[in-house]
Amino acid sequence: MEGTRRSFLKAAATAAGAAANADLVGAQDPGEDQTRGHQAVPSDLALRVKSLESLLVEKGLVDSAALDALIDTMEHKVGPRNGARVVARAWVDPAYKKRLLENAPAAIAELGYTSGQGEHTLVVENSHTVHNLVVCTLCSCYPWTVLGLPPVWYKSAPYRSRAVIDPRGILREFGLQLPADVELRVWDSTAELRCLVLPERPVGTETMTEEQLAALVTRDAMVGVAKVTLPTSGGTP
Repeated sequence: MEGTRRSFLKAAATAAGAAANADLVGAQDPGEDQTRGHQAVPSDLALRVKSLESLLVEKGLVDSAALDALIDTMEHKVGPRNGARVVARAWVDPAYKKRLLENAPAAIAELGYTSGQGEHTLVVENSHTVHNLVVCTLCSCYPWTVLGLPPVWYKSAPYRSRAVIDPRGILREFGLQLPADVELRVWDSTAELRCLVLPERPVGTETMTEEQLAALVTRDAMVGVAKVTLPTSGGTP
């Protein structure tokens, strides 16, 4: 086992050295394309992760095929694009919106987005009088099926505490100033119940297609720290 670890690290170091030399040669050659990235050397964290992965796979504790499937899922099958499609469908289909607000997991599954992690999801709707904000005060509970992995700020202690203590202040830091007469509701996601915001549909999108609407919806709007807006040019995407 120790020999395997040494072999892996030696190979990684050799590859890193070769990449560094290649960058040096490119920098000395004025005809070389200087627009390519120079961060070819893996970070210390990446090397440690790769080393740990190789040890777990060799020990039989982790199946490399299962890891590949998990990575593919995170890269291509979950993420904000899924949530954006759910929101866009709710905007154009009142019957679907009703089902989404009454039974979110079932309605989300109608669009093909399912996972054990998303079995208990609540969708809350924004309007011109009510704005919803989602936080996980305990850790980083998040509806992965429709939003993917949580951003760093969502997991940070300042956000988790201030979203409850000073939610309007948090929104101002994100650039969202709510009128005083708008009710602000804060939802605490947990391992048992994840929350997703159904943003208010912006004015001026009445003629847009469902696909065009989905392109407007952002992850931040579905967490509640932003609103969905039209492009600054005022045109369709």
